[in-house]
Amino acid sequence: MKQILPLEEGDFYLSEEGYKVFTEQYHLKRGYCCESNCKHCPYGFNTRVKRK
Repeated sequence: MKQILPLEEGDFYLSEEGYKVFTEQYHLKRGYCCESNCKHCPYGFNTRVKRK
């Protein structure tokens, strides 16, 4: 079962459109990659990069 982590200062910021953008700090605290193409993924998952 996944644990819900309380948000702390530095875990996210709001985009110009008003969306929460999670930071690398939050992803590392969470401890795993969700493979959702997060902007600040420290685990190397990024489908925006074209792979050959």
